[in-house]
Amino acid sequence: MAVGCCRLIAGENVDADLIHVLGGAGATYVIDNGPDYWLRVWGTRGLLWNWRRRALPSVRLALRDDAWRVREMACKVVARHQIGDLLQSVADLRDDPIPRVRTAATRAVTVLTASRA
Repeated sequence: MAVGCCRLIAGENVDADLIHVLGGAGATYVIDNGPDYWLRVWGTRGLLWNWRRRALPSVRLALRDDAWRVREMACKVVARHQIGDLLQSVADLRDDPIPRVRTAATRAVTVLTASRA
């Protein structure tokens, strides 16, 4: 599942069944009509529950996504799994123009720095 999530974050095609598992009731609409950023959100959210260290580059990519919902979810993944390698990346998002991203980034920084104390 983590590999499929990483492929979604990268904008690659995956099995529609995975999209339905991750996206629930809205999956059919998104598959048929977009917007495609939801696929990247769902791929990132999937990593909340199915984390693998090899997904680190995908989370790094998600933190730079144009869609704010993807960046917000990536901050949540960093916080949940205490991915210290991405501390600077989430710290930079504390200045994001979107309040929800700033909040998630601040929380991730707090979690990461508390775990180092």
